[in-house]
Amino acid sequence: MEIKKNFDLKKYNTFGVEAKAGFFAEINSEQDLIELLNLPEFKENEKLFLGGGSNVLFTKDFDGIVILNKLKGIEIIKESEDFVLVKSMGGEWWKDLVNFAVERGYWGIENLSLVPGTVGATPVQNIGAYGVELKDTLEQVEAYEIKTVSKKIFTNKECEFGYRDSVFKNKLKGQYFISAVVLRLSKKESKNIRYKALQEYLDKNKIEIKNVKDISNAVAEIRRSKLPDPKVLGNAGSFFKNVFVDFKKLEELKKKFPDMPYFEEPADAKAMAGEVKIPAGWLIEKCDWKGKRVGNVGVHEKQALVLVNYGRATGEEIKNLSERIIDSVYQKFGLKLTPEINLI
Repeated sequence: MEIKKNFDLKKYNTFGVEAKAGFFAEINSEQDLIELLNLPEFKENEKLFLGGGSNVLFTKDFDGIVILNKLKGIEIIKESEDFVLVKSMGGEWWKDLVNFAVERGYWGIENLSLVPGTVGATPVQNIGAYGVELKDTLEQVEAYEIKTVSKKIFTNKECEFGYRDSVFKNKLKGQYFISAVVLRLSKKESKNIRYKALQEYLDKNKIEIKNVKDISNAVAEIRRSKLPDPKVLGNAGSFFKNVFVDFKKLEELKKKFPDMPYFEEPADAKAMAGEVKIPAGWLIEKCDWKGKRVGNVGVHEKQALVLVNYGRATGEEIKNLSERIIDSVYQKFGLKLTPEINLI
């Protein structure tokens, strides 16, 4: 177990901003993790668990210890005629887990194709895209409690999933290291193509869904057409969460903004019951931010939800831009945008 000091994090965040960690360690096995949890460098410093760095913005150096999850391995642990349980270690890239499922014809996470980051980060955020969220297929999460250095199994219910939210992002934040997840995937066709952008793409290109790969390919093409490659233009995907309002608030807004789009979400989450979703990208675009550049930072020309680093931006510059956007949306619509990414 090697702990590095004053470690450069530029290559470990997809915004590509300059930042240093006081200490840095890679976890390549569960034994590495157990060893690290007992070291003074870990116990005596603030901690940050890092996966692909696609959901974080460093606005300054991090004086504590950054732990990079490199746990690898994907395997089928249970199988029946109808379903399969797939276990993936937390350091695997999410796209590789999706490919594992798609190549074998397993349904459930194909709509999440090309979502950036590692598997271990997905339960924290309850990642979602094109009408599907992680909670729809997650069976359990394996995690080590930092305080006791003991492994705990969290059921789907115990994860307390919400919209881009979970127990790991709130009351248990920083208390557990997610080592693996188990997903329940279907062997039988269970396609979900209700999401408007996906439906429109399939109709426009006259694509008939014959297998799980057809949906995965379609989603991948949509994402590539809208989202910049972080290796070319630093970004962290969608910077803001969509906004949820109740029907009374929606009626008020529609009187003033008749063209405001909205989507009714399944009322299966207590926090979302009786609410509709207003796309944050539309709100930002209507405030004339789409494609706008301010010095080294800007809003992507094809997707208003994406803030970009044009080369030498600092995390503070990106944060300042996000605050200006939040303020302008609030001034125009009276709605408060919330960052989807973690600000450090």
